[in-house]
Amino acid sequence: MQLGADHVRVRVPATSANLGPGFDALGLALARYDVLEVRALGNGDVVVDVEGEGAGEVPGDERHLVVRALRAALELVGAPQTGLHLTCTNAIPHGRGLGSSAAAVVAGIAAARALVADPAALDDAAVLQLATEFEGHPDNAAPAIYGGATIAWTSTVEGREGAHAVRLDVHPDIEATVLVPSTRLATSRARGVLPETVPHADAALNAGRSALLVDALTRSPQHLFEATEDRLHQEYRAGVMTASWELVRALRLDGLAATISGAGPTVLLLGRAQDREHADGVLRELLEGPDLWRAYRPGIDQEGVRSERVVGSAGLSARLR
Repeated sequence: MQLGADHVRVRVPATSANLGPGFDALGLALARYDVLEVRALGNGDVVVDVEGEGAGEVPGDERHLVVRALRAALELVGAPQTGLHLTCTNAIPHGRGLGSSAAAVVAGIAAARALVADPAALDDAAVLQLATEFEGHPDNAAPAIYGGATIAWTSTVEGREGAHAVRLDVHPDIEATVLVPSTRLATSRARGVLPETVPHADAALNAGRSALLVDALTRSPQHLFEATEDRLHQEYRAGVMTASWELVRALRLDGLAATISGAGPTVLLLGRAQDREHADGVLRELLEGPDLWRAYRPGIDQEGVRSERVVGSAGLSARLR
């Protein structure tokens, strides 16, 4: 397959996984974005410029996660490799449980989709599959691709593990608030403290709460508090994110649907617009003192990743999914 463009722009949302009980399955896209511009070069150079989150920290060459994902996607569809100039303007915090690595992977694959002559060769299902191979699980990649809320899972057919997802339209009354601490936490460390087995009663509770959460997110937001109860993973991780877990517990004591976002340590608060005044009052009281937290109310992203061909030497300009 040939390239059909030499300059593309991609926007990919932050995501929050688990949402309490939906461990490794449920995810939500948030309206806070990394924006990527990719220019194909006529030589073999790779240049990566990063502004915002991750600037001065992430690799500026072939090791950059976006570059690796983009190259894997070009290889998958048989498109030629090329030199690259990436400009990354990042707003998704790194190492905070808001899907920054999934965003990078999805952005790279979406950039490849916009660069190639036949974008249909990298449809959403192919993007999800390749992103899951990078990430190891689809819970953050799915909402980054589809927007809204998603249920993601994997299944094995003829020895090959496939990634799948369905999208949910989030009830318009639901708002998301993220409380981002100054500290970071590696996903591997957060996963490393989880037990190999859990009590049957806890697993049963989580199954019921996950089912209720699907209804709460789509039809009955008044049930968000009960629907976000979890006994499967959050308390086991308390020792590696003490401040975050204490904040979750304090918010829930006030009747607010607070959870750890993904592997943490960011705290996600879901609620109805009509309850915003109460939530803000509780947050003002709990977050007094040292400036350890950044609070955002980003909104729910409904579109997922977007890519755009920019007019360049190939003379092409087209909107793409």
